[in-house]
Amino acid sequence: MIIDIHAHLLPQGTLDALAARPGQFPSVSLLRDANELRLAFAGGSPTRPIMPALRHFGPRQRFLAGAGIDLQLAGGWLDAFGYELPAEEGADWSRFLNEGMLAECRDRDGVLPLATVPLQSGALAARVLREAVRDGMPGAMIGTQNRGSSGSLDDPDLDPFWETAAELGVPVIVHPMFGSADARLHDMQMMNAVGRVSDVSTAVSRLLFKGHLSRFAGLVLVASTGGGALPYMLGRLERNHRAFPGLVVDPVEQFALLYFDSVVFQPRILRFLVEMAGVERIMLGSDYPFPIGDPDPRAVIEQAGLEASATEAMLTGTTRRLFGV
Repeated sequence: MIIDIHAHLLPQGTLDALAARPGQFPSVSLLRDANELRLAFAGGSPTRPIMPALRHFGPRQRFLAGAGIDLQLAGGWLDAFGYELPAEEGADWSRFLNEGMLAECRDRDGVLPLATVPLQSGALAARVLREAVRDGMPGAMIGTQNRGSSGSLDDPDLDPFWETAAELGVPVIVHPMFGSADARLHDMQMMNAVGRVSDVSTAVSRLLFKGHLSRFAGLVLVASTGGGALPYMLGRLERNHRAFPGLVVDPVEQFALLYFDSVVFQPRILRFLVEMAGVERIMLGSDYPFPIGDPDPRAVIEQAGLEASATEAMLTGTTRRLFGV
């Protein structure tokens, strides 16, 4: 069973249900412009258009068949997580998204949804995660900034969420978010090419420096996009720890406890990640359905020149163990 752990889903049925219940979420707007759909939260700017491939299963099933993937663990769409919402409404919104994904995937082969949680409140995020796992979701996907366009995953308010994830033993995938005030990222698709790597690297570095993987024993944390720049900059993080003793926790010890997806695109880069992290800590990912994702995600693993046991671990073994598939 070949399993993809990094993909995204926002079913059309969820959007139809939102349109049919005006007023259920006072701070959420569904916007229609010609054939495009967008969301807006708490009076903020509209999201990017919701791609048809995010909403409909036909393209997804064709992708899975063509890529030779048997099961896709699909998280939500980061633009739709609604971390900007008031906390209680945000919790209800996360539940609404989770219920919609579970309903759409229940009678379909090949897709198992991951939970969305309201990171604007650590206590509510913990509660929603527990509910989602009870309902059959094997893990969660979260963004890097718990206040929408600000905040940090090492915010002490999130400690109840991390405690619950560790207690339940379910993986949490950390995914970069869209948007930055840095104008240098606003053309040439630099936000996708560079900004997202910087975002996930910064978010996870802070968790390493704060020692979350030791503080919350049993926490399974997956750094998406191959960990961003973390494998390459680990020496610099270690130097920071040695240059300023007592300021941060040893990042090398924390890095050894991380997991990663394989969304690095080049076999030689994957080999470097294997050298840094070990084959048992890397899992197949595609970032479907986005253009910056990998249209042939198995190739980077199968062409890396690794032993058959290492290839098997990344394509299926580690995921089966961690997610209980």
